[in-house]
Amino acid sequence: MLRRLARQFEAASARYAEDNGIERDADWFILKMQEEIGELTQAWNKRTGRGRRHGKSEDEIQTDMADEAADLLGHVLLFAHHHDLDLVAAIKRKWKFQVEL
Repeated sequence: MLRRLARQFEAASARYAEDNGIERDADWFILKMQEEIGELTQAWNKRTGRGRRHGKSEDEIQTDMADEAADLLGHVLLFAHHHDLDLVAAIKRKWKFQVEL
């Protein structure tokens, strides 16, 4: 499932890059992860009273956090896919449990 999800993110990202004239070089993949962690942090700061809410409700902020976490996950998978990293094997090795991803 994880590999299939990575392929889906790859297809969507490649289309987006082509449509918008974006070059996805090796740096782009890690820089996008950094960008997304920043956006997730911004949503967290709103949630915890450390950032301006811009009139957003708790539910809207919760949705923003989920959206940014999904973006971060997508970019982690894109990074791994681009660099041919076996995340399933790494999870088994690092976290010491079997996964069916």
